[in-house]
Amino acid sequence: MTVRNDWTREEIQQLYEQPFLDLVFEAQRVHRQHFAANTVQVSTLLSIKTGKCPEDCKYCSQSAHYDSQLEAEKRIAVDKVIQEAKEALASGSSRFCMGAAWRNPHERDMPYVLEMVREVKALGLDYYNHNLDTSREYYPNVISTRCFDDRLNTLDIVRQTGMKVCSGGIVGLGEDTQDRIGLLHELATLPLHPESVPINMLVPIKGTPLAEVEKLDVIEWIRTIAVARIIMPNSYIRLSAGRESLSDSDQALAFMAGANSLFSGEKLLTTPNAGEGKDKQLFQKLGLVPERAKPTVSELSVDAMAVA
Repeated sequence: MTVRNDWTREEIQQLYEQPFLDLVFEAQRVHRQHFAANTVQVSTLLSIKTGKCPEDCKYCSQSAHYDSQLEAEKRIAVDKVIQEAKEALASGSSRFCMGAAWRNPHERDMPYVLEMVREVKALGLDYYNHNLDTSREYYPNVISTRCFDDRLNTLDIVRQTGMKVCSGGIVGLGEDTQDRIGLLHELATLPLHPESVPINMLVPIKGTPLAEVEKLDVIEWIRTIAVARIIMPNSYIRLSAGRESLSDSDQALAFMAGANSLFSGEKLLTTPNAGEGKDKQLFQKLGLVPERAKPTVSELSVDAMAVA
């Protein structure tokens, strides 16, 4: 299958709206052309600085704009980060990810950031995470402290440094189908597709403006995953936030739809997640195997977000 960066919204909408089983079947067909069947990349996420973020992302417990009862935590020591990374690799994770509740690190934080990057670089720092979150049109309903083009400019700068990109979004923010299609269109028409595309399901958090948003039907989430797999065939499609609320059958459908990466562990920054024990049981039940750990691959995320 030819990798395209010229997808139109109309083409993506046609994919999204086709019969569900046809869509999932096509997504799995494309998946097997580009990735090993039944193999899933297991990732570990660590929050290196939690809370008091100046951004006003309406879904996020870490925003200083809302009273989510989150207890802020100062940045953690570099040696602890390195130890956590080594333990994650030893446990079978092939990706170690770090999240920090910053818009931009303060000047006083830069020595810390640089030291951590140097140390983690010894293990391998190849990816930078910066989610688009939602469509260009719906974005102002979710965040006002930065604009959509700020997101795209950040991704462009990351590409210029030679780093790989991890970028996806969140479904269930109150958006409609056209917004999910718009998000996918933005990602699939980047000059280079993100090497990793997390598709998060909103975890409503008390105290945030989206705490009472109506829960999105799981089928719509899986449709989004399936279309992402078809239009970005070489990208890892990652199950991120919201997975802990899903049944084994829901997750099996997501893997069938082309998802081949997930976050394991008890917590994703500040939100609960399926633990390693549950994931091992799920893998055994579905006949899945973790992708072989590659200690040269890790990920840095310095964006204010709930996950990834």
